Amino acid sequence: AVDESELLTVPDGWKEPAFTREDNPKGLLEESSFATLFPKYREAYLKECWPLVQKSLGEHYVNAALDLIEGSMTVTTTKKTFDPYAIIRARDLIKLLARSVPFEQAVRILQDDVACDIIKIGSLVRKRETFIKRRARLLGPKGSTLKALELLTNCYIMVQGNTVSALGPFSGLKEVRKVVLDTMKNIHPIYNIKTLMIKRELAKDPELRTQSWERFLPKFKRKNLKKRKEPKKKNTKKEYTPFPPPQPESQIDKELASGEYFLKERQKKRKQMEEIKAKQADAIKRRQEERNKAFIPPKEKPVVKTKKASSEKKIDIEAIKEKVKNAKKKKLGALPEEEVKLKMAADEKKKKKK
Repeated sequence: AVDESELLTVPDGWKEPAFTREDNPKGLLEESSFATLFPKYREAYLKECWPLVQKSLGEHYVNAALDLIEGSMTVTTTKKTFDPYAIIRARDLIKLLARSVPFEQAVRILQDDVACDIIKIGSLVRKRETFIKRRARLLGPKGSTLKALELLTNCYIMVQGNTVSALGPFSGLKEVRKVVLDTMKNIHPIYNIKTLMIKRELAKDPELRTQSWERFLPKFKRKNLKKRKEPKKKNTKKEYTPFPPPQPESQIDKELASGEYFLKERQKKRKQMEEIKAKQADAIKRRQEERNKAFIPPKEKPVVKTKKASSEKKIDIEAIKEKVKNAKKKKLGALPEEEVKLKMAADEKKKKKK
């Protein structure tokens, strides 16, 4: 009897055997080919590294052609090609080279345990400015966020233009795609990086392999931002009614309702004059009030009562009188008595010497 959990897990260090010519000795029946365009700025680099591309693809018996006039790269199978998946890997190689991935990294796609994923992010955000900010957020300050993501997923990530190219194991590519799409949806990559770090530590414990990790993973609550400013004028839709709106009243209908219709011409004129005089009286009253505003005195501030000097601090009158007497004795601009005496003594000495 074997435990089911052991059947589901892959043993550590297990690798799928490589596909050799013995598995497909007769080769392929049809010739397959793939082509992709590349931007103008990649022309110089591709021209330089193309011999290395041809050499690496030649080991898998796949031909590669570079057309600088059309700006395209083409890969085709040959009669010697025995691996049917080699052409798919060659197609991914030229796609990565077109997306500014260096040859040293792109050539790893020819290995069995390496895959690639080109994530299109250009159409995920409407505004161009918002897209640039979120793409910069994915890179982080001096590329630190991208470097952390590469270390956690064991993938090489290249952010270029409207695409993100990732190269590495399948499990890592799945995480990279999730992080990139979440970043474009305005979820900061630091939250996903924290989750990946916890998962990495949990994977080291063999007891937790068969258990759920939800209790260990952090749950980030989305904070409600300030509500959007409501417009001053709100356009409220009226309720739909199948009946047409009521017909507006005519002038005769209004006169009939108020009783004016039955008045004589002289009475109508008198009523109009009364209404005009009432309006004029209101206007004169309003104007007079505005003029009188200038003559209304402003409200004065209440007078703050000064606190009486405390009886504790008594003034020494005797000391002040002495200071005044001393000041009167002194002449303005005159030297003090001591200095005068010293000066007199110095003058007498000078006269004796002479």
